[in-house]
Amino acid sequence: MSTVFAPRAAVVGAGLMGGSVALALRAQGWHVTGSDLDESRAQRGHELGAFDALGADDSAEITFVCTPVLSVADMAKAALAGNPQGIVTDIGSVKGPICAALDHPRFVGGHPMAGSELEGIDGASATMFEGRTWVLTPTASTDPAAYSRLHGVVSSLGATVISIEPSRHDELVAMVSHVPHLTAATLMDLASTSANENATLLRLAAGGFRDMTRIAAGHSAIWLDICTQNRSAIVSVLDQLIGGLERMRTTVADDDRAGLRKILDRARLARINLPIGAPPPEDLGEVRVPIPDRPGFIAEITTLASELGVNIYDVEMTHSTEGDEGVLVMVVGADVIDLFRGGLMARKFRPTANRLA
Repeated sequence: MSTVFAPRAAVVGAGLMGGSVALALRAQGWHVTGSDLDESRAQRGHELGAFDALGADDSAEITFVCTPVLSVADMAKAALAGNPQGIVTDIGSVKGPICAALDHPRFVGGHPMAGSELEGIDGASATMFEGRTWVLTPTASTDPAAYSRLHGVVSSLGATVISIEPSRHDELVAMVSHVPHLTAATLMDLASTSANENATLLRLAAGGFRDMTRIAAGHSAIWLDICTQNRSAIVSVLDQLIGGLERMRTTVADDDRAGLRKILDRARLARINLPIGAPPPEDLGEVRVPIPDRPGFIAEITTLASELGVNIYDVEMTHSTEGDEGVLVMVVGADVIDLFRGGLMARKFRPTANRLA
């Protein structure tokens, strides 16, 4: 009788996100070992069922580093040194400095665009990543097999995976995550200051105000490191926001109803067209690319997909039926197959493509 062994993962950092990664992996049948500099937090994770065991696991197939961004590089280096074969990734919301410090084939930077106002591992959830975007940031040194395996594992947790160049990630996330948090915090701080003078103000705070400032309830400590690590991009977006608010002020002050209507309609259209996940199988296609004999191709292909607005819903490495040549197989939306194939051909790849149904 054969024995089926569970795949093994390690999670470094027993907080909200580390606990959620662990619970999501365990729900998919993984054996998860957890650790934290604060042993009591790791023990709490074990009590809550996030971890099967505590400590290090030098046989883990994948190690997820889920610590504050300033400590990720050191923790990831330790994981790579302690496990000579395992893949190492992280969940930090700043990628440029981390990836620059970890130029290693088995390290793939990651950032799940998920979270909660809850704090600590007691707020962790196995469904945290379902329907969310998980960014991977492969570089020229990334092992394609490591990327492919991690892509599949992250997808199995319910996330939609996209790949972006590390520095580009930091520019984009400043716009969609970092500055929105700082904006919410600023608005909430302004309201609380005014409330000291007008006790009824916060009692009137409902609906839109609560929705807009919800993220200001997040743990403040992690934002200190984020603002340090991604300072340049954040300041750039803050400058754009200030400029946008100044234009809005002028529009309102001048009673420019037509101009205001254009801004509001443009914002409404952009908001309702935010992507909502993968299409059904009949709307998917498969793109196959013979693996070229040159380094960095996995980062080149996945970054091209992001530049073209092509979501890669699944990816795997296979062997060509014509010989030993490897083939990268990607599942994308059927409506973007030709666009993606053309972009790949322009980059001197030799892709083939077909619909799944």
